[in-house]
Amino acid sequence: MTDMKPLLIELGTEELPVKALPGLAQAFFDGVIDALQKRGIEFDRGNARPLYTPRRLAVLLPAVATEQPEQNSEVLGPYLNIALDAEGQPTRALQGFAAKAGIDWAQLERTSDAKGERFVHRSSKAGARTADLLGEIVRESLAAMPIPKPMRWGNHDHAFARPVHWLVVLLGQDVVELEIMGVRSDRMSRGHRFEHAKPVWIGTPGDYIDALRGAHVLVDADERRARIEQQVQEAAGKAGGVARITEDNLEQVNCLVEWPSAVLCSFEPEFLAVPQEALVATMEANQKFFPVLGEGGRLTEHFIGIANIESQDVREVSKGYERVIRPRFADAKFFFDEDLKQGLVSMGEGLKTVTYQAKLGSVADKVARVAALAETIAKEIGVDPALARRAAELSKNDLQSRMVNEFPELQGIAGRHYAVAAGEGNEIALAIDESYQPRFAGDDIALSPVGKVLAIAERLDTLAGGFAAGLKPTGNKDPFALRRNALGLARTVIESGFNLDFWGLLRDAVVESAGAVSLTELGKKVAAAESAKGQGAEIPTAQFSTRSIDISQVDEIYDFVLDRLRGYYADKGAPASHFNAVAELRPHSLYDFDTRLDAIGQFATLPEAEALAAANKRINNILKKADVAIPHAIDRGLLNDPAESALAEAVEAAIGDTDEALHRHDYISVLSRLALLRPQVDAFFDSVMVNVDDVAVRGNRLALLKRLADRFRAVAAIEHLSS
Repeated sequence: MTDMKPLLIELGTEELPVKALPGLAQAFFDGVIDALQKRGIEFDRGNARPLYTPRRLAVLLPAVATEQPEQNSEVLGPYLNIALDAEGQPTRALQGFAAKAGIDWAQLERTSDAKGERFVHRSSKAGARTADLLGEIVRESLAAMPIPKPMRWGNHDHAFARPVHWLVVLLGQDVVELEIMGVRSDRMSRGHRFEHAKPVWIGTPGDYIDALRGAHVLVDADERRARIEQQVQEAAGKAGGVARITEDNLEQVNCLVEWPSAVLCSFEPEFLAVPQEALVATMEANQKFFPVLGEGGRLTEHFIGIANIESQDVREVSKGYERVIRPRFADAKFFFDEDLKQGLVSMGEGLKTVTYQAKLGSVADKVARVAALAETIAKEIGVDPALARRAAELSKNDLQSRMVNEFPELQGIAGRHYAVAAGEGNEIALAIDESYQPRFAGDDIALSPVGKVLAIAERLDTLAGGFAAGLKPTGNKDPFALRRNALGLARTVIESGFNLDFWGLLRDAVVESAGAVSLTELGKKVAAAESAKGQGAEIPTAQFSTRSIDISQVDEIYDFVLDRLRGYYADKGAPASHFNAVAELRPHSLYDFDTRLDAIGQFATLPEAEALAAANKRINNILKKADVAIPHAIDRGLLNDPAESALAEAVEAAIGDTDEALHRHDYISVLSRLALLRPQVDAFFDSVMVNVDDVAVRGNRLALLKRLADRFRAVAAIEHLSS
């Protein structure tokens, strides 16, 4: 039985980059695992996972084989007709092969393959000791880590994310002696920089976590994270509130400390007059503090900082945190007060001088396009068009505010506060904020009706403008975030249940954006002409023509949105075949697309679905190859076979039964009724030949099949469901 021992590898460094730390730890762990597997070294990882703090990366495995298994090799030599001469003596080819193997040719074995019998050299040797391989395993793992800008230190060529200061490598109780980046391994780790300055003796790998915990270092990131959450909520409870803990902020704090200690702090209540989003952004993004929320989720004057030390005078630590945050809050209050003096409406006057995009004009031009689209959309879904237009006209004014200039992430949020202060209705104020939703992957769509209208109009214009200006994403480049806008647009329409003419709205947006591009081009030509005219040149009037609007761009953007929806529905578990069945029809309404996809999902569960999908595939192939004009109507006088008569009768009955459901977009009922046609369809293909010599009969049968296919296709191209 192979001898198994626990393995510990700890690489001690200076403070590693916060955001990169979890990824670096995982890469180091995965690299060691891969290197062991590649060398055939048996191991049991149990529940092992990356261990790390800001000053160390570690791999701890509960059981690793102390040596490789026996290494067997097989080297194929020449075939007999080449290896032996007519007298059965070795040729130079065989002698050379045997010499390379280091044995007499008579000791070689023979094997056979498809080409005949040949010589083979088989050998075995004991596996190498794991301890002897760990040096190259660690070096290989470190070399494979994703470090875009490695640092160099000292007077050598070593490079890593941060300078390396110590190395622990233990296999069982024994130190594995090796050198990495100029540092020799031993069993001495290091504790907390301030709480435990002495080296930490690691007797065996199993002692590692407890030994460091005793030295005020929580090397298990999960344990550290849980301690932070517990302490933060306990501190918030003392202040009578609940801590706001976001995953991103918690993860960054977790990568900043080795021995977390929560410190309850406060600030002057007068700062609460500032929009709480600005204060929260300052606390989380700039200082990595945890805000404390009170009743109704409102921000209180308390917050919690995480120290990397258990201070003997916690009050002094809290004073330091409060002193750091006060100037940022004072700035935010000043910006907010000054913006209120200016007012939201007057902020908008400066948008005419702010370029949105060189070919699309100013931000004011974009606002005008969005306002027109919002008004159109509002009429279609029963929202007050005047409210939608007013919200759109004010939606970008806060870009001129001091607050947004300092906190760009507050776009829309600041606008909502300024709209309320200006006396605008709550619907308008909320819509200004919600127009940016969803702000990120997984975020909710806008909730209010006006907010939904504005969110749709904003993204329609962004997409149309991006394509008109030639900014279609390529590879990883997407400067206008068109992919994110396309998905946000589609989600808002679908999840709101708006049965809008999406294609028609795209057309309107494309026309307006293309017009803006043409107007910009014309303006440049006129300016150039005026300059040339001033120098005495004659300018032909033909020069002032502009390019025509390319309406095919509507289909291009539609396809672009469908590409985003493909991933959206895949995440929801919809098979690609279902999506393709609906996408082939290119419904003008995205909500209708969703309704059809849901119907296809339910149809696919019926026992008749597979056979009918296959039949539809066969029907489409037959219709594509038709060499006669297919009549619009079925001539019952030409129905000669009982099976085709039965199918014709069943199809007409099904069409009659589904007309109303189809009109109501009740696609589930339509497909459920059509599924009942399977017996007649099967019987038809079992006994009826479509492509008979009689042209009239052939055309009539094609008409029957087309009538059936058209009714299925009124919902989806179900042939995609056929495997």
